[in-house]
Amino acid sequence: MVFSSTIFLFVFLPLVLAIYYQPWFSSRTFRNRFLLVASLFFYAWGEPIFVFLMMLSVVCGWFVGLRVGAEEPRTPSFRRRWLMLGVTFHVGLLFVFKYLTFIAHEAGFLLHTDFSAVHIALPIGISFFTFQLLSYLFDIYYGKAQAQKNVLNVGLYIALFPQLIAGPIVRYDTIEKQIEHRKETLHDFADGMMRFIYGLGKKVLIADYMAVIADDIFSMGVPVSAATAWIGAAAYTFQIYFDFSGYSDMAIGLGRMFGFRFPENFNYPYVSRSATEFWRRWHISLGSWFRDYVYIPLGGNHVTKPCWIWNIFIVWALTGIWHGANWTFLCWGLLYFVLLLAEKLTRFPERLGMLAHIYTMSVITLGWTIFRSPDLHFARHYIGMMFGHHSAGFFDFAAQYFLTQGTFVWLLAIVLSFPIVPYFQRHFATHMLGRIGEPILATGIFLLSIIVAISSSYHPFIYFNF
Repeated sequence: MVFSSTIFLFVFLPLVLAIYYQPWFSSRTFRNRFLLVASLFFYAWGEPIFVFLMMLSVVCGWFVGLRVGAEEPRTPSFRRRWLMLGVTFHVGLLFVFKYLTFIAHEAGFLLHTDFSAVHIALPIGISFFTFQLLSYLFDIYYGKAQAQKNVLNVGLYIALFPQLIAGPIVRYDTIEKQIEHRKETLHDFADGMMRFIYGLGKKVLIADYMAVIADDIFSMGVPVSAATAWIGAAAYTFQIYFDFSGYSDMAIGLGRMFGFRFPENFNYPYVSRSATEFWRRWHISLGSWFRDYVYIPLGGNHVTKPCWIWNIFIVWALTGIWHGANWTFLCWGLLYFVLLLAEKLTRFPERLGMLAHIYTMSVITLGWTIFRSPDLHFARHYIGMMFGHHSAGFFDFAAQYFLTQGTFVWLLAIVLSFPIVPYFQRHFATHMLGRIGEPILATGIFLLSIIVAISSSYHPFIYFNF
């Protein structure tokens, strides 16, 4: 079930809200249990089989968490053994369902053997709920949180439908107290609804339009001009940002409507002046997860320089692999390893002045081109056309067409990549224009998004695939 679908907007969400806020059963226990049931139904709507896999992961994570946090015996070796058992189980499931098919295919290519029979379907959101379960175990092990004795509360933490499929990756220590002690208020509900509408507009009005352009250009199959190739890459650059940040806005807004406060996942990454800054602003929950649970335990930067470089390499190789079983994702991750290492060692973006933003957006766009490509051969060929190699000249009719069609959407994507909305919210929040204008604007965005969503073709969220 997709947040931008009519079945979610006009059936599932209103029904869940109506039952959740009905006045007869308003205890925290009832609301938590009902949210858990609704969340399992939400996931089972698209994954009727794999919902049992998620439930198995939750039960195993809950049981291992009890052992890791057990009061007796609390010897370090006992707790460490159970932690490693839990990590092995959850990482093993992720490996089987996400990477085994790819590895079998590559092994078959190298060994000239047919392993095509090995084809395992990928459960939606498995990377996200696996990382949340791992953070649950790590937080207990490091003493940041207490082991949850009620398996249903662990299930709610993992399965909570606003953030289940594509994040943000919510840490257990962030949400532990909210499960039992959150407070729902009308103010939070209104703010959450507004945030959800803005995210819906990002997805339906901008990301889905850019998706059509990117798909058309990337799938042409013939040489295009350098300008057209750059337009396709730019369209995907906007698509993935407004698609994923739109989902995060909707998830955070939905969470707020039920009294939860999820962490921010984006902070206008396209204003960055270096690749390092970009990754402090993009997919914040994933970057902080790798920092706290991989980079720092490996020693961080408190080691020798060769070990420090190795630690950075591990983090970015894993970041690439986390996104999918394809060489393009690994190369995309290693591209940022090289960029961030060069920036940390030389600090050259600081000397670029106004050119720093151009440099950053150029490498980000090239990175997204690799990310979007089906394989490395395609990526090499497409990037070559961007720089005039085997391209159909510098400019052609296709470039003119894709630029002039939907000019307003292009301008809107550029403007909203900058923190314009927070600026107006800060300066007009208490002004009469802001108090009246923002609800009217949100209503218009919602109605327009509904019209477009009903009339357009289906575009699932990009990060559903990861």
